Amino acid sequence: MGQLVNRYTQDSIATMKKHYAASLQSAPQEAIFRARTQHAVITAFKSGKVMFQGNNPEVEADRWAADQLTDTKQASKKKKSSLFAPPETLFTSNHIGSDEAGTGDYFGPITTAAAFVRHDQLDLLKELGVQDSKNLSDPTIRKIAADIMHVDMPYSLLILHNEKYNSLQKRGWTQGKMKAMLHHHAINNVCEKIGTEQLNGILIDQFCEPHVYKKHIESEKEELTGSTYFMTKAESSSLAVAAGSIIARASFLNEMDKLSKQVGFTLPKGASKKVDITIAKIIKAKGKNRLSTCAKTHFANTKKAAQYL
Repeated sequence: MGQLVNRYTQDSIATMKKHYAASLQSAPQEAIFRARTQHAVITAFKSGKVMFQGNNPEVEADRWAADQLTDTKQASKKKKSSLFAPPETLFTSNHIGSDEAGTGDYFGPITTAAAFVRHDQLDLLKELGVQDSKNLSDPTIRKIAADIMHVDMPYSLLILHNEKYNSLQKRGWTQGKMKAMLHHHAINNVCEKIGTEQLNGILIDQFCEPHVYKKHIESEKEELTGSTYFMTKAESSSLAVAAGSIIARASFLNEMDKLSKQVGFTLPKGASKKVDITIAKIIKAKGKNRLSTCAKTHFANTKKAAQYL
């Protein structure tokens, strides 16, 4: 479970509380409000600090990035992060982009893909419809993914199946570490495929601070590849990241289809109430142990499903 803590003005916190009005929960005495979304639990304190905790806390934190206050410590962190900001020229040059899918979904694996895009392939990828996958429907993502398979574009797709995911989680791995290692290995795989071909840089769709990413891979005795950059919402700027995102998302959708067929029920995406009801249905029909093969069992949904048994 990830956690982010940022500082805001009281006016910004009041705006947040209004935004999350439909998701408010009972708050601690020292808090102004607490809300729960499918991505995170948001707790705003009287001190001006707001804590985002959950499977994808950065999704909620990013909503309020423009309102965030910075102190000396935070400014130092931002300065360090800026060292990993990609140059504008990277987007139109030969580069590798990587992204993942399935991290906020209770059911299904995490899929991660890295793709190497040459500068002379950018127009072709645009013609095929490659863009930020968040703007595309699932059927469109499947179609574009199938189309780009015919492009001479070295890529690596890694799938962290649920049983392995749950095993790593029980060993103390955070989801952040899992994602870091998936990105790292996918990128290394692509680097091996392209050999000595000109590579101007590597761009990772940022899901944590660069120094945290480095810490994750160094804990497994791996090192950050040279000319590696990090950027939030990178798929809206880099066609390599967008291509990786589409490949990862299409793979996730295919894996969800397979799991649904194996379980005998259509498994919903996300982490909503519909997911809780489906969990209860699986437990009744297959037993609780069946969840380890198709779900990220440490998500809060596992406990919430008890009310439907």
